[in-house]
Amino acid sequence: MVYLNCIYTKTGDSGETSLGDGRRVPKTDQRIVAYGTVDELNSVLGCVLAVGPSAEIVRMLTLIQNDLFDVGADLCVPETDEPPAYTPLRMTVEQVTQLERWIDSATERLQPLTSFILPAGSVASANLHVARTVCRRAEIEVLRLTQVERVNPQVQIYLNRLSDLLFVVARLANDDGKSDVLWVPGANRNADQ
Repeated sequence: MVYLNCIYTKTGDSGETSLGDGRRVPKTDQRIVAYGTVDELNSVLGCVLAVGPSAEIVRMLTLIQNDLFDVGADLCVPETDEPPAYTPLRMTVEQVTQLERWIDSATERLQPLTSFILPAGSVASANLHVARTVCRRAEIEVLRLTQVERVNPQVQIYLNRLSDLLFVVARLANDDGKSDVLWVPGANRNADQ
């Protein structure tokens, strides 16, 4: 259980923060950047929920927001060879599998694409596309972290699969893809338009 009885601690005033294992690192540390971007993604999903998407999308996104806290918890406790004082929370294959089930279910309802789609349409869909791009950035920040430190591979896989899910859910929010705005290659090449 987490208890927050004081929001400000002043311990970060010098530009450092604590990881889940108690180690102090600069706020610019790649691990902090990675889970900070995951936090940003979670906030964007909150914006999607605020515009009132369908009950199906609300259910998925609410569960995903909880998973993203799990991602942050996983990332804030570095993996080491030392036995931990407690078992840290780690992302699991099952969490990724749930995303894949949702992707498969959504894809069955959608018409195959004949073109790329523009990040547009309904307010919920447009915001889901913003979430998708933030998710890709979070994945990239985690990949940068894996170049210098060991990271649970399920974190990277989860974020990769989540960006795919956010794409198909954005299509669901566009009347199951019927209101998708298709990219027309070279549409503005004629100055006479």
